[in-house]
Amino acid sequence: MITAKWTGTGAGIAGALLVAADIPASGYGFILFLVSSVCWAWVGIRTRDLPLALLQGVFTAINLLGIWRWLF
Repeated sequence: MITAKWTGTGAGIAGALLVAADIPASGYGFILFLVSSVCWAWVGIRTRDLPLALLQGVFTAINLLGIWRWLF
C-alpha cells in the first residue's frame, strides 16, 4: 500500500505541475491525475476510508473528462 501512496502522491504533483505550466502538453497532466486518483481510491478502499475513496472516485471521473476534453 505504501507504493500506491507514493505513486499517487508523485503522479498528483507531476500532474499539477504539468497543468500549471500551461504548455501544449498540459493535457497529459490529466493522465497523471488519473493515475493519482486511482491509486488513492485504492488506498481508500483498502483502508475502508470511505470519504477518501468517494473523493478519489469523483476525481477519477473528473480526470476522465479532462482527458476527453484535452486529448481527444
